[in-house]
Amino acid sequence: MNKVLHPIKQFAIILVACCIGFSACKSNDKKTAVQQDTASTKAVQPKNVQRFGMVTGLRPEKMAYYKQLHAHAWPGVLKKIKECNIRNYSIYIQKIDGKYFLFSYFEYMGVDFKADMAKMAADTTTQRWWKETDPTQIPLPEAAARKQQWQAMEEVFHTE
Repeated sequence: MNKVLHPIKQFAIILVACCIGFSACKSNDKKTAVQQDTASTKAVQPKNVQRFGMVTGLRPEKMAYYKQLHAHAWPGVLKKIKECNIRNYSIYIQKIDGKYFLFSYFEYMGVDFKADMAKMAADTTTQRWWKETDPTQIPLPEAAARKQQWQAMEEVFHTE
């Protein structure tokens, strides 16, 4: 599969905003408009927010470089992430049984995920970012079989 269908790698681009390779996965659970009353204001959550959780491995010898990249994420990458309707993007590291894994979470606020991911994949700055981040990652078997960096995760619970 090509990168156009791989949402976290491009967003691998994304962490601290950055880092996501594309894996056309999406949560079937969509937020509905939610109102929160406060003493003085009423806030409304946007409709049709799609939440994404993804996972990939991290090469231990590349961890410091990966963290350094994301501590100084490229402005062009961050700008493209926002242009492609990605918000609330985070990446976490966890060691499990002696191996390191990256977990990413982001919210998609647009109306055409596939088109926005294609736009991101076509961006030359994002492509250069992936050339830096891809060698730090170890795709899980299912993702590797599809020539993707990140494996989409199934959402089993969400609450506002």
